[in-house]
Amino acid sequence: MNHAAVGRWIELGDGVFARRYSELDLSVGLVLGTERCLVVDTRGDAEQGAEFAAAVREITPLPWTVVLTHDHYDHAHGVSAFLPCAVWAHQACWDALQDVEQVRDRMSARVVESDTELDLGGRRVLLRHPGVAHTAGDVVVHVPDVGVLFAGDLVEHVPGGSFSAESFGDDTALAGWPAALSALLELDITTVVPGHGEPTDPEFIRTCRDILSALLTLRRAVRAGELTHADAVARSPLPEDVTLAALTKPVA
Repeated sequence: MNHAAVGRWIELGDGVFARRYSELDLSVGLVLGTERCLVVDTRGDAEQGAEFAAAVREITPLPWTVVLTHDHYDHAHGVSAFLPCAVWAHQACWDALQDVEQVRDRMSARVVESDTELDLGGRRVLLRHPGVAHTAGDVVVHVPDVGVLFAGDLVEHVPGGSFSAESFGDDTALAGWPAALSALLELDITTVVPGHGEPTDPEFIRTCRDILSALLTLRRAVRAGELTHADAVARSPLPEDVTLAALTKPVA
């Protein structure tokens, strides 16, 4: 068996779990109620989704609903393994998923707009779109009774730091990202599950926000001709490859 395909569960609170994979350092999630469960992201393809679905079934037989934190393949393209069921995502996520039509007849597609509350039976879960940031359709999952937040790739806790070069794609809106993280800090949370990396705490969100704000300042200076890319790299809180990805990709 491919070791990278073997996940491990971390219990974050009563009936709330993160599942961690060495491949891509990925984190996905599971929230249990008394009547149904909520699956947070689905991994990267049908095979990976099937592994995750089987792992969920080892914990609970409850019927599931799925939420996608954003459209990137490593989080969303395993969804077929969980169908038929209701799947929640932001409209921008649905628009970006090119293969949705292949599974539309087995999917009840639901749209997260600003705040959407789900009742899992004895447990309330809040789905929130904090603004355009890592992608146009980021959604976070807040479990208030245990103070857990599944943040998707709005937060990445990579070894030794925060973001990687892959954090800043062509669909990233760097200008809106710090405000989105500020919105997360308004929630009553004690545990943050990043899209990649180990669970962390709200202080790490502040760290990520400060880093992104610094990158924005450097990017403005570069675009104004006040700094060269080399100057910006020298002043950046992030490694060279990550800094250049943020400064040079056509992100808004």
